[in-house]
Amino acid sequence: MTKTKETTVSDRPMKRLEHVFAGVNPTMAIASIAMVLAFVLFTVTNAELANSIYTGIKAWIEGSLGWYYVTVVGAVMFFTFWVGLSRYGNLRLGKDDERPEFSNFSWFAMLFSAAVGTGLLFWSIAEPLMHMQGNPFMDMAGAEVGSAESAQIALRITMFHWGLHGWCVYILMGLVLAYFTYRHGLPLTIRSALYPILGERIYGPIGHAVDLLAIFSTLFGTATTLGLGVSQMNAGLSYIFGWEISTTNQLLLIAATSIVATFSAVSGVRRGILWLSQWNIRLSAILFLFLLLAGPTVFLLGLYATSIGDYLAHFIPMGLWTDSDPERQWQGWWTIFYWGWWLSWGPFVGMFIARISRGRTVRQVVIGGMLASTLGAFLWIVIMGGTGVYLQLNGTDLSSVANNDLTMVLYKTIEGLNVHWATLPMAGLATLMIVSWFVTSADSATLVICTILSSGDQNPPQRYRVIWGLGLGALAGVLLLAGGLQGLQAATIAAALPFSLVLLVICYCLFKAFHQEERGLSYAPVNAERRRCASSSS
Repeated sequence: MTKTKETTVSDRPMKRLEHVFAGVNPTMAIASIAMVLAFVLFTVTNAELANSIYTGIKAWIEGSLGWYYVTVVGAVMFFTFWVGLSRYGNLRLGKDDERPEFSNFSWFAMLFSAAVGTGLLFWSIAEPLMHMQGNPFMDMAGAEVGSAESAQIALRITMFHWGLHGWCVYILMGLVLAYFTYRHGLPLTIRSALYPILGERIYGPIGHAVDLLAIFSTLFGTATTLGLGVSQMNAGLSYIFGWEISTTNQLLLIAATSIVATFSAVSGVRRGILWLSQWNIRLSAILFLFLLLAGPTVFLLGLYATSIGDYLAHFIPMGLWTDSDPERQWQGWWTIFYWGWWLSWGPFVGMFIARISRGRTVRQVVIGGMLASTLGAFLWIVIMGGTGVYLQLNGTDLSSVANNDLTMVLYKTIEGLNVHWATLPMAGLATLMIVSWFVTSADSATLVICTILSSGDQNPPQRYRVIWGLGLGALAGVLLLAGGLQGLQAATIAAALPFSLVLLVICYCLFKAFHQEERGLSYAPVNAERRRCASSSS
């Protein structure tokens, strides 16, 4: 009896450990938490040193590797289009008789909400106004600062940064993961994309390292967007209610919205995330309709077609251009930052796109996803950015607002339309949209991180959704403390570098897998569920 009792007592710590890590890979869970805690502690205790390190890394990448980022993103865009237009486009992401789980509207709403909402709210007006004040393409064209020609070039650059080059990273990652998961029975994690060259070794240390890299990239990319979102949210509350714009208030906003995002992540894709995504689109439509009707309607309608044509005529040479002037920092400040942002979000958005794309064909995901998302982003930029540009050209000095405080540009644009009865309601709607888009990005990222930690389980344990939902908010707060917008941008560009190498390997793996499938071979393990469970307990 004593021996049995002693055995039971000695087993308790092990049972507690098994309970804590039930449903997730313990190696991945411990390593990811340790990675984030180490970063947070270092940044909090050495904020000044941390900021100098992050900005130093950013400066080195911009000065030495700008050409590399331009090459990677350009190559991925051409490869993605080739995949969508090739004979492999009819392959279904699942069994041959499967059909899509979500309607086209729901699919697009979730894809767009997870991917770009908060960032577009922040930059769609501010970025063209900044570019109108000077950029290398204006210099090459001989355009004068503040002229109509400078405005067209500014909108072209903004559309370039939010166009096909960026979306290809998301769409390709989503396609690859959906292909290996739903067609070949591999887990829904980044490591599965490397199965053609690693085989069963994806379940070992190499696979762990790749997934940890994806978590690292997701955390920093998402934290950047959350940092931008709360800055603009704080500006909106200041404009409407007179709240002080301060780091303290922004940290409080991060805490509050992170709690809401965590509840949404706990509720899952079909409830919280789908519902929020659909409402994001509806709320955006209301704001767009107001700007279109209260603003320069005819100008904006003509600008959409004109700007798309201008973009199509220039996006390839712009995508191949690298600045030969070592003293000019424009490309690093803008294009390299954006390519780093898209790359760092690649694992997160890609996994989320894969999660909602089961049953679609390769061509539907690539061509439908890239064209619909790009045209949606362009509509956003033309209506919001075009309104700001029109006001600037006609005497409203929004450029000074952008120079002093980027977060206030959206609200001053609404005010500049001089529809006094609608100014505060529309400012309130814009702030609500920031919260809604913010929450959708955060809860989607939380679900993706937990899916990786649970070795591809698409319904990961809820306690981990809570831990990572709150942890993501904490990381955004720490980065904000470490250096504001500059610190966030530095972290994004640095996090994208290692993942860009993985992305190039993934392109080769997909190409190899397509050829293998033509020969009738499958990359699925003999027992995918058994292998997933074995990986979770490793």
